[in-house]
Amino acid sequence: MTSAFQNVTVERAAEAYVRSRGRARFLSMAQAIRAIRTLMPACKATDRELEGLLAAASIVHGVPVAFDARTTDGAEPQLQ
Repeated sequence: MTSAFQNVTVERAAEAYVRSRGRARFLSMAQAIRAIRTLMPACKATDRELEGLLAAASIVHGVPVAFDARTTDGAEPQLQ
C-alpha cells in the first residue's frame, strides 16, 4: 500500500499548512515548522528554509505571520 504522503514535497506541505490557517488571526512560524517536521520527519530543509517557504506562501494567501521561531543565533522572536 502506498502512502499518500510519499509524493508530498516540503513546498506543497508549506502551502497546504498556510492555506489551512487562512482564517486564523496569524500563522505562527514555530507551530508551522513543528507541524511540517511532524508530517515529514525526514525533511532535510533547515528551519530557515522552511521559514522562507512558509513566509512566501503566507504572502501569496494574505495570511499574517508571527516570526516566533527560536533562532540558532539566540535572537529573540519577532512578531510581524
